[in-house]
Amino acid sequence: MIRQVKPENRVLREQFSCCNIRFFIALLLLFPGSILPINVNAETSIQVISDHITMSNNTTDNQLLPTVEINPAGAIKASVIWLHGLGADGHDFEPIVEHLDLPADEGIRFVFPHAPRRAVTINGGYVMRAWYDVADADLSTKEDSDGIKQSARQVRALIQRELDSGIDSSRIVLAGFSQGGAIALYTGLRYERPLAGILALSTYLPLADSLDKEKHTANQKISIMMAHGTNDPIIPIATAERSKTLLVEQGFNIEWHTYPMPHAVVDDEIKDISQWLQQVLLKLRS
Repeated sequence: MIRQVKPENRVLREQFSCCNIRFFIALLLLFPGSILPINVNAETSIQVISDHITMSNNTTDNQLLPTVEINPAGAIKASVIWLHGLGADGHDFEPIVEHLDLPADEGIRFVFPHAPRRAVTINGGYVMRAWYDVADADLSTKEDSDGIKQSARQVRALIQRELDSGIDSSRIVLAGFSQGGAIALYTGLRYERPLAGILALSTYLPLADSLDKEKHTANQKISIMMAHGTNDPIIPIATAERSKTLLVEQGFNIEWHTYPMPHAVVDDEIKDISQWLQQVLLKLRS
């Protein structure tokens, strides 16, 4: 496998380590990046390639988002576009790939985009990577419709890039954690070509009232895995359950998992994600 970082240098994490403690606490309390209980082996066969291309933080809809990419050694046969949570970046879920233990010869490519930086109201206007603004702890009120729709257009551009490279839409998975999962759901359910699946981790359905009119028949039967922590203090499980119920009422098939965890990702969940990915991409029976 080849890990490719593009088109942004790895500077955010160094900057983050110098952030003041108030900013760090804000990120932890409000939609933090994932908490992965993973020990990544320092010795890896994955080659790191950085092309050192810079891009403005104010990415427009017609510009591809900067991404972290993990490509198979051989031909690319399927793609997973995985969106991080608020305050994190595309590197956040980078370590999970090797722990999914997917067949190496199946040619699965992972694309981890960086969200644009924007001011987040609930965090006192701090500028951070975010797929949309959050104005209130009650996620169903004061939703940032414009921000959600802009991020959806940017994700659609990434899907189009995969299509242009020769990957069929039915071999593309949209995945995301927290805010990223919300954008994965919003985008995937409205996409006009059939996708392989949607992986929605510790998240909820945004702009739910518009789904009935905007959902596309191409993805009415899409495979959706939702996973949530029973002790999640950021997005309470009741919020996720309401989203699940609404999706079922809209005729979607949901594979629902819960784990005794906070706003995080745990080992048992990673095993379930691996099995689900193999079902939707490799067509293997569980």
